[in-house]
Amino acid sequence: MPNIKSAKKRVKVIETKTLQNRMAKGKLKAALKAVDAAVAANAADKETVAKVACKVIDQSAAKGIIHKNNAARKKAQVAAKVNTAKA
Repeated sequence: MPNIKSAKKRVKVIETKTLQNRMAKGKLKAALKAVDAAVAANAADKETVAKVACKVIDQSAAKGIIHKNNAARKKAQVAAKVNTAKA
């Protein structure tokens, strides 16, 4: 445990930020799983689910949860899944 006041505060802040990052990653993973489920079930709304997933991916990249290249790769994978399911 830290003894210095500022170090104690940093521990609290890091715990809060870690929780926020976990929630954002969970939201991202849930969106990607929803796309997989929609494509697997050949649902009619798979394009809207993919659009929502792309928005979540962009938000994660903007917040620094994932790298921008990682976000671009995930968006390309989502688009490819939806396009192959269409054909």
